[in-house]
Amino acid sequence: MNPKSESVEASRGSEASSSSINSTPDIVEDQLTSGNIMKRAAAKQLIEKYFYQLLDGCGNVNCDNRYCASSGAARNLSPNEAAAEAIKLFYKEARLCSSVTPNKVSRTDSNSYEPSPSSTLGPNHKNTSENKENQNITTPEPSTASRGEPHTSHTAQQQKQKKRKRYNNGAPLTEERIYKLCDECLQNRAEEPLSKALSKAFSRPSILARCFASKISENANETSKDTEKESKESSRSCDPDKDIDSVAAPQLDVASCRRAFQYLAKVPTEYYSTDLVIALKSLGSYLSKDLKSEKLSIEDAVNCFVITFELPNLGCSDYFEIALPDVCLAIGELPIKGQARLARIWSQYCKDSLRNILETLQQLISLRVVSCNYHVFFHVQEDGHVTGPTRVLKVLYYASILAGVLDSNTLHEEPIVIAHQHDPLESVLGHLYPPSSMKGARNSQLNDPLAVELGVSVLDSRTPYLPFEDFYNEPLSDVIEMDKDCEDYEMVISRPNTRFSFLRHPFVLTVASKSLGLYYENRLRMYSESRAALLQAAVGAARPEPFLRLRVRRSHLIEDALVVLEMISMERALDLKKQLVVEFEGEQGVDEGGVSKEFFQLIVEEIFNPDYGMFTHQQDSRNVWFNPTSFETEAQFTLIGIVLGLAIYNNVILAVNFPMVVYRKLLGRKGSFEDLVDWNPILYNGLKDMLEYTGDDLEEVYYQTFRICYQDVFGTNMFHELKVNGDNIFVTQENKKEFVDLYADFLLNVSVETQFRAFRRGFLMVTDESPLGAFFRPEEVEMLVCGSKVFDFHELEKSTEYDGGYASDSKIVQDFWGIVHSLPLEDKRKLLQFTTGSDRVPVGGLCNLNFVIARNGPDCDRLPTAHTCFNVLLLPEYDTRDKLQDRLLKAINYSKGFGLH
Repeated sequence: MNPKSESVEASRGSEASSSSINSTPDIVEDQLTSGNIMKRAAAKQLIEKYFYQLLDGCGNVNCDNRYCASSGAARNLSPNEAAAEAIKLFYKEARLCSSVTPNKVSRTDSNSYEPSPSSTLGPNHKNTSENKENQNITTPEPSTASRGEPHTSHTAQQQKQKKRKRYNNGAPLTEERIYKLCDECLQNRAEEPLSKALSKAFSRPSILARCFASKISENANETSKDTEKESKESSRSCDPDKDIDSVAAPQLDVASCRRAFQYLAKVPTEYYSTDLVIALKSLGSYLSKDLKSEKLSIEDAVNCFVITFELPNLGCSDYFEIALPDVCLAIGELPIKGQARLARIWSQYCKDSLRNILETLQQLISLRVVSCNYHVFFHVQEDGHVTGPTRVLKVLYYASILAGVLDSNTLHEEPIVIAHQHDPLESVLGHLYPPSSMKGARNSQLNDPLAVELGVSVLDSRTPYLPFEDFYNEPLSDVIEMDKDCEDYEMVISRPNTRFSFLRHPFVLTVASKSLGLYYENRLRMYSESRAALLQAAVGAARPEPFLRLRVRRSHLIEDALVVLEMISMERALDLKKQLVVEFEGEQGVDEGGVSKEFFQLIVEEIFNPDYGMFTHQQDSRNVWFNPTSFETEAQFTLIGIVLGLAIYNNVILAVNFPMVVYRKLLGRKGSFEDLVDWNPILYNGLKDMLEYTGDDLEEVYYQTFRICYQDVFGTNMFHELKVNGDNIFVTQENKKEFVDLYADFLLNVSVETQFRAFRRGFLMVTDESPLGAFFRPEEVEMLVCGSKVFDFHELEKSTEYDGGYASDSKIVQDFWGIVHSLPLEDKRKLLQFTTGSDRVPVGGLCNLNFVIARNGPDCDRLPTAHTCFNVLLLPEYDTRDKLQDRLLKAINYSKGFGLH
């Protein structure tokens, strides 16, 4: 056995060993380039090895390395000369003998380390005929002319061969073997066997995939080796994705692997970390190449990834700066079925490791984006050190969903097909702007392939194993240029695998970042529709109307708005996707956003007024819900859905208080018992107590039948039988779960089916081609519609800009903020309404509000004014704080309806 092939480090500087190990030259050249990949500690150890190689040699009597003292070709050097020469050899990537170890003292050391008799090999080591043949191989005795002590040198070689056979570094790792190697290392400070065993196993996928094999697979391998060879050959010749999930459990013992690595954590990391980091980097490169060329089965590759992410100290700097990025890139080469297999194994067998993996990946991404300066020629989407871990986070994200609490309700809302109107000029002008039929086709591209393969979605998750919020990465979200990422997102939809887009991995982005991404997506669609309208006007097919223009009267707001929207939805629904412009009759002003905000606020106040009769108010939760006995037509609810869709489409926050189940239903999932928790908390707790009651006297205690009672909007009691003849069927221990499910289904689905279907249809008329459902979870959609619920005016003060001569240290500015911080919450909301046109906090908090305070002349008796379109407060420079407070309170309390613009 050639000692040069025993260490990955030997392959770095050895031209001879590079010919015996396939594909190592590429890896070797990358590992020592200007110290970019190796950390300073690893470089120091390599220089140290060169130093001892020059002074003492490797101990191999047949060494032919001209940079090694054992070869006889190197000149005698003093320690200082050897140190200087070692640094030169490090930068030259000179050949390094594999058996060189710091503090190794002799070329022909006859006292080399002999393992203790108690240290035995793991159960995987077999004394086969091949090993017997290796034991009979002897090293030719060197001539006395070349060495002065031939007998001693020959003895040293025999001892080295014996040690290599005893530890058999090419054998797969087992729990028992790790224990013995760690004990030997701790008791005798002999780190080389442990370091080399780890290095050998983790540098080659073929070895690592067989480590920690389950006992079942070990017995199968011993009894049917020929069958295994045939299966491997067939797996390489056929589709590698085929039947990889047919095995219920992985072929490795994950629990054994975890126990072994927990024991390994007792050994100081400096004993093995350098060699292990180098091996892991090689492993990543090998896995990427083997997966691309389909030389490695997907099962083996997945086993390699599972074992790697069980390593202790994976979050240490050397690991995640040097080796982990390459391993993450290799996971990106897994096909979808391979990623699904990895997600299932992580969710079933590695739950205890999910938190550590998540924190390590988040730390890797954050460190990279903070330390790297991205620019116009190098975007974060092009950085493999960020995109690779993000792809792994997606696998972990779905593993967390699978490992958590899944919704037992799998019922979906009835699909609503929106008929896409085809423009009459598409056949003529279709080459100038995308036809609507092509735009609608992108819907089929929004489903995540990994989610489809796993048969799970975010709507299935009630409580993930790891909170969804823990997957947000704020440093990453801050550096992403969303306009660029939107372009990449569109490119990925049309041509998959050509670019990377973080919007295809929305779980890692904050809600504010995704909201900005949706804003750009909607703007692109608005510009597309405006361009189409102008082209049609150019050929005389229609009048030029690039906007969705609503002209309404304040006194007849609902009637005017709903009539116009109904006409547009019937004549040409595509116009709903133009930019909204609102005009109030008899009022001057150009709608740059502020008028639209006021319009939505006024229309929401009227529509959700209980007197209007379309919605009811839940007294306990203060939520609004559809009135099941409403006298309004389906068309009215459709138009309300259009209003909600237009608000999201035009980036306007609404003051609506829907329960969470509404947003789940809008995204396609029917309501179930768990959705009652915020719809009606008192009812939910009562039904939950019934489910948890274990007494045999449930029928007598609750005296409840399958006939329920509820009240309409007028307070009249209404009755409904959940089953045929339900008034005669009592709830018992056997049927209480059925009763609860039917009760919740009636309240959340059946009773409002007509109203909600019409409402959802109107909503989808605006958002059907929007990636809303792909970007946001139901909780995030609620934040998108209603804004944040945190009124932190200190954050607003920090982010405010000043104009016209004001600054943050101006006396009137300091007085202004002192007054604002002392106001009650209701007055703070009025201030937001006065200055921005909405009393809601934008997604991400008040720090994301572009608020400006501008000087509006010297001291006077005028009230402050505002440009709500641009969030600008025009504040005269009042002489006293009392006068400022008086004028400000009058302005915010009496401004409603006075032509805010």
